[in-house]
Amino acid sequence: MPASCDGCRSGAPFPVSFTMAFQPIVDVAAGSIWGYEALVRGLNGEGAGEVLAAVTEENRYRFDQACRVKAIELAGAQMPQGSRAKLSINFMPNAVYEPAACIRASLAAAARVDFDPTRLMFEFTENEEVSDPAHVQNIIASYQAMGFTTALDDFGAGHAGLALLARFQPDLIKLDMELIRGISTSAARRAIVRGIVGIAAELGVLVLAEGVETEAELLSVRAAGIRLVQGYFFARPEIETFRRADEIAVLGALRATA
Repeated sequence: MPASCDGCRSGAPFPVSFTMAFQPIVDVAAGSIWGYEALVRGLNGEGAGEVLAAVTEENRYRFDQACRVKAIELAGAQMPQGSRAKLSINFMPNAVYEPAACIRASLAAAARVDFDPTRLMFEFTENEEVSDPAHVQNIIASYQAMGFTTALDDFGAGHAGLALLARFQPDLIKLDMELIRGISTSAARRAIVRGIVGIAAELGVLVLAEGVETEAELLSVRAAGIRLVQGYFFARPEIETFRRADEIAVLGALRATA
């Protein structure tokens, strides 16, 4: 077992206190909330960047585990009663040395708060090129076998593109907001998004458009065949808060026009 396992077992706390904000993921065809993404925040509302700045090679494993547990505990305590929405948690592939071992704390947290673990979605992105694609492929396959949903975040930006999709197929890809921004006035963006949707359909992969901020952007992604949407047009991330469908006024209009 690698030396990094000692950091997970030590119980030493992450040096910066943090909590989670939650942003709804909307199924625009059903006019309902499909899931919530958990986003790290400081206790006083500090952005993710300030918290992530404290992540080092030495505490990366503890931080990844702590984020998962915090998100699951909050979801179990505060997600709307009767909801079957998924809980999407970002994870660092380099902080997973062995999928079955590293999921234990998450499963224990889910059991404590009676949260169905099959509602968990784990999404990953890499700001830098994936150094060990075989390792990431193993994580995705293992998580899928355990009944979790897997997602590739920021698709179309940096190294999160077609090369990764060719190597392994997660259950879902999240289109980067740079592809969505201005899509209503850009024939090139619309063509690219339609192409990605077609490729994903052939691979059996769902597509989610993130960063949707305007009605024009929403109409464009709907026209491209995308039903899962996330962005400020519906709701901003709110600390330790799960917005209900009846709190998002635009969902009524979506139901009426579906």
